[in-house]
Amino acid sequence: MAKKPRVKVPKTAAKGDMINIKTLVSHKMETGNRKGKDGKKVPRMILNNFKVTFNGAAVFGADMHPAVSANPYIAFFMKAEKSGTFNFTWTDDSGKTMSTSADMAVS
Repeated sequence: MAKKPRVKVPKTAAKGDMINIKTLVSHKMETGNRKGKDGKKVPRMILNNFKVTFNGAAVFGADMHPAVSANPYIAFFMKAEKSGTFNFTWTDDSGKTMSTSADMAVS
């Protein structure tokens, strides 16, 4: 699977602020349409699901398809209401998952 994903979450935020959360993961995202040097199709292997939870509650999700570029970058906004932990999970076609987390303090 891919290398460790990178996430950018503000370490602190004021209550009510809109925060920007950014993620980047290294993954080749093989569509299954390309032929290798041997002339055979390269098997499909993409990240097909992305989920984000905050203190255990789902806050963002995305289903990805073969048209998504390699090394997908995903960004979204969220309103800061309380301190907690974001958990990010990517799942590929084989069912393997990659996860990371980030904490944020709200004052």
